Amino acid sequence: MRTRTDVPGVPSAPEERAGGVRDLRGGRGTPELRYPRGDLLVVSGLPGSGKSTLMRRVVATTDGRGAPVHRVDSQDARERLERRLPRRVPYAVYRPFARLAHYAALGRALRSDASVVVHDCGQRSVVRRWLAREARRRGGAVHVVLLAVDPAVALAGQAARGRGVTAYAFTGHLRAMTRLERDAVAGRLPVGVASVTILDRRAADALRVIGFG
Repeated sequence: MRTRTDVPGVPSAPEERAGGVRDLRGGRGTPELRYPRGDLLVVSGLPGSGKSTLMRRVVATTDGRGAPVHRVDSQDARERLERRLPRRVPYAVYRPFARLAHYAALGRALRSDASVVVHDCGQRSVVRRWLAREARRRGGAVHVVLLAVDPAVALAGQAARGRGVTAYAFTGHLRAMTRLERDAVAGRLPVGVASVTILDRRAADALRVIGFG
C-alpha cells in the first residue's frame, strides 16, 4: 500500500471545499495538477466541453519515474473506427463497437500498475464504481477533474468538431453532470472518489500539465 498525502491535486488553497473538492473557477486556475503515481484520474464533462482536447494538451506522457501514463479517450476509439468505415455510416450504427473498444482499452490500462487518465461524460456511475474497485486493488485512489462549461458552449464545441450526440443523449449527460457538479460544490464526492477539481473554460486554458508522482 502506497503512502498517501492529505488531498491530491493542487496545493491547499482558499478555494478548497470540504471532502477534497477544489473549485478553480472564476479566475482561480493553476498551471499544474499533480496526483500520486499509479492513481486513476477521470476527466469528466459534457460532450463537446473539451475533454479530449484538454487530455491531449496537458496530460504528461510519463510519470515522475519515467513510466508511461495511460491516456484512455473514448474519442480515440471512435476515430479509429471512423477511419475504417465509409463516411456515410452514421455513428449510431457503430457506437456499440466504439464503446467496446474504449472499455477494452481501459481494461488493459487498469491491469497495469501505471497511472491512468480516462475520458468520461459522467453519465455512467457504473464506470466510476469499476474504477474505484480497481484503484483499491492497486492500492491507489480515483480523482475527478470536472470540466464545467455552459451547455451552449458544449453544443458549440460539438458543432465545431462536426459531430455530436442526440438531443436525448445530451439531456441525459446534462442531468448527470449537473448532479455531479452540485454534489461536488456541496462537498459530496462520488462513491470511491478521493478528490474532485472543478474547472471552467478559463481555468482549463490556464492549465499546462496534469502529472503523476
